[in-house]
Amino acid sequence: MKKIHRVGILLLTSILAFCALVIPAYANETTSFPPSLSAQSALLMEAESGSIVYEKNAHTRLPMASTTKIMTALVALDLAAPDTVIAVDGRAVGIEGSSIYLCEGERLTLEELLYALMLESANDAAVAIAIGLCGSEDAFIDSMNRKATSLGLSNTHFSNPHGLDAEAHYTTAYELAVIARAALQNSLLKTIVSTRKTTIPHQNADGVRLLVNHNKMLRLYDGCIGLKTGYTQKSGRCLVSAAERDGVTMIAVTLSSPDDWNDHTKLLDLGFSNYRNIELCPADFRLCLPIVGGKESYVTLGVTQSVSVTLPSGSGVIEQTIECPRPIYAPVQEGAVCGRMLFFCDTNNDGTKETIADIPLVALYNVPEYSARLSLWQRFLLWWRGLFTR
Repeated sequence: MKKIHRVGILLLTSILAFCALVIPAYANETTSFPPSLSAQSALLMEAESGSIVYEKNAHTRLPMASTTKIMTALVALDLAAPDTVIAVDGRAVGIEGSSIYLCEGERLTLEELLYALMLESANDAAVAIAIGLCGSEDAFIDSMNRKATSLGLSNTHFSNPHGLDAEAHYTTAYELAVIARAALQNSLLKTIVSTRKTTIPHQNADGVRLLVNHNKMLRLYDGCIGLKTGYTQKSGRCLVSAAERDGVTMIAVTLSSPDDWNDHTKLLDLGFSNYRNIELCPADFRLCLPIVGGKESYVTLGVTQSVSVTLPSGSGVIEQTIECPRPIYAPVQEGAVCGRMLFFCDTNNDGTKETIADIPLVALYNVPEYSARLSLWQRFLLWWRGLFTR
């Protein structure tokens, strides 16, 4: 990760309302040529902003097979806590396709079933979750479609929670990437999809089930963090993957891709060669400003955490503006927002600068009001200071 312009302590005593700093942007060696892919449909997305890096037939409706289960897991975690115990309904036993051979009446937590769902792609786990949380598959499917609507998806529709072929069961590469992006924002789901293998109980007995992740990208690609494979004869090979490197996260989606592992390697390489992560503001940033009427002469401002942003490698320079009121009057409480730091960049190199970060500046310490009786000279000095900091 390239770090830029570390600001230690700024002491503003001038009459300016703001200061502007220009931060150089560093260009990496980029790769802009489109990759040659076997996939019928593909999309590469930068996860932080949701920007599209590459697309091929990305808005064409196609079957998605078991990549469906990303939405199944998202909806399940919307509906219930991970430690919710689910008794396996008889309707979930013996489902066609991938299975962990659940038994009727077996009791597992939602989290355990989610591991089975996402690692072994267990169709019986999908139905057990759906019925266990909503009473029926249909009710759960309604929740899946409502979730799709809430994510702004207009070309996605679910007919089941597992992804077996159905006429009205489809998505697009772009919308599947949106679903994956939402999944990565859930910390538990992010942990599950990045797990290579684990165990869960078997039939409430002493034995265990070994679950092994079907996603070979976890082994094949440096930095891969998931997400989900899928296959039926109708859909062909489907794959959603995500990888993190140097603070940059890329999401790749392919539908009907005979050579999906290589397709995803090409897509992710393309993304990492064209994006970089930049630290805009370190956690130890400090800004000291004069304060009127306080027991201290200055108030110290800072940020609550370091701030980074992911940008295209060819972006222009980054400009920083610090805006604070003048003057600041006591009392000031610790944690109070007393200004902000804005960052601007021409990310598309078209002459248009956009705001890439708006960071509150907060008081790091209390500054009580000076309550003692002031002499005429002290009052004059306070008045004079206020006059030149307005």
